Amino acid sequence: MSWQKSLLNPWLRWTERPHMARVQDPEKLRRSFENKARLFFHGPRGTTKDWMDCGGVKSLHLSGPWVNDGSVLLYFHGGGYVFGSPHTHAAMLAQLAARVGVEAVLPQYPLSPEHPFPAALNAAHAAYSGLLEQGYRTDQIVMGGDSAGGNLVLALLAQLVQEGADLPAGVFAFSPLTDLAYSGASFSVNAARDVVLPAERALDMMQMFLNAQDPSDPLISPVHADFTGACPVWMCVGDTEILLDDTRRIVSAMQRQGVDVQMHIERDLPHVWPLFHNILPEGRATLDQLAGWIKPLLRLQGGS
Repeated sequence: MSWQKSLLNPWLRWTERPHMARVQDPEKLRRSFENKARLFFHGPRGTTKDWMDCGGVKSLHLSGPWVNDGSVLLYFHGGGYVFGSPHTHAAMLAQLAARVGVEAVLPQYPLSPEHPFPAALNAAHAAYSGLLEQGYRTDQIVMGGDSAGGNLVLALLAQLVQEGADLPAGVFAFSPLTDLAYSGASFSVNAARDVVLPAERALDMMQMFLNAQDPSDPLISPVHADFTGACPVWMCVGDTEILLDDTRRIVSAMQRQGVDVQMHIERDLPHVWPLFHNILPEGRATLDQLAGWIKPLLRLQGGS
């Protein structure tokens, strides 16, 4: 265990977790996360950012001197479908894109409660289709997401499989939410151990997103989806997260369905720890590991 992790976990438990449990106003959560991201999360030197239209969805495009291929990472940010934005996750994605040697695109999908299900999924589908319309081939696209964004990317993959559509080269997810009924044992077993997510608040946020929809719908809870024929999938999660079983259960289902899926369970790391790449060696190591998985999918040799 790094000394940085030994300091980060208590800080998150004493500050971020109570904050998320206490603040009820989505706008306050959004402003807080944006401010903290600007302060703590920084991409590599030379990162350029510009907004683009991607299938009618406003999206943040990241590039830099590391780009040596026409491939792209399409990434959906986390935040319980209530907060977060392309800006809050841009630094992490720029770090990953630099390691792979490609560009990244982060759609600004609509948030709840203003825009409940299926608004985010519709936007994600439109963004993927938008990349294809711009000339990207499916074998040049790897999609990813974290937490609720992990839910979104896996739901999108399930939808594309269901439609018989052309699939991306691969999909990855950090600490994904895959069961909006929260029926996994870890939701209660790890309730006191998770240093970021307050279990009681997760239920409130999902009600904003569901808007009385059935959480067992496979496009809402992809743990119930059929991924037969899906592209390769990579996931990671911490063993003290309330969402631990969300990863374990969907990976088990994918394995039964014949999907080439990798699962990495790390010890005592916080929810979506690669966000803390600037201070956490384990965050950088996970980004390195993921980049090593992505490059063969895109048949790349470069990256920093």
